[in-house]
Amino acid sequence: MSTQKSGFYLVRTTIGQERSVAMIAESRVKSLGLPIKAIAVIEGMKGYILVETDRPDLMDKAFSGIKHVKGYVSRRVTYKEIESFLVPKPSIEGMEVGDVVEIIAGPLRGLRGTITRVDKGKEEVTLELHETSYPLPITVHGDYVRVVEKAKKVS
Repeated sequence: MSTQKSGFYLVRTTIGQERSVAMIAESRVKSLGLPIKAIAVIEGMKGYILVETDRPDLMDKAFSGIKHVKGYVSRRVTYKEIESFLVPKPSIEGMEVGDVVEIIAGPLRGLRGTITRVDKGKEEVTLELHETSYPLPITVHGDYVRVVEKAKKVS
């Protein structure tokens, strides 16, 4: 029995087949009783599956012969290297009151407006549309807007 500390390793797969490879590997790990602690498909890591184990020598048993497996990253992956994929960034990060934004989705797509309020908790912004004849404040999710022009700082 190895006393090596548990670590993260990557398995390369065909892009788009990560989930199916993970499901096959999971059933193989369960049936063989392999000491693999976790198999994770992470949204931002296309073409890779993250595996946590303290026995990297057994990864070949878990993944060999599966159709869309292309290989393994032979070295241990540090938490710092994968942290950005695990912790989602809020969609409104970097948006401030006064920024000019364009709506990129939904029925108002293409319209521009100025942010009047940022709600970090709900990840929403309230903006006043430019193309209307009177001030029309609307609230939209941060995913539906992109910053076109940053607010000018007064010094």
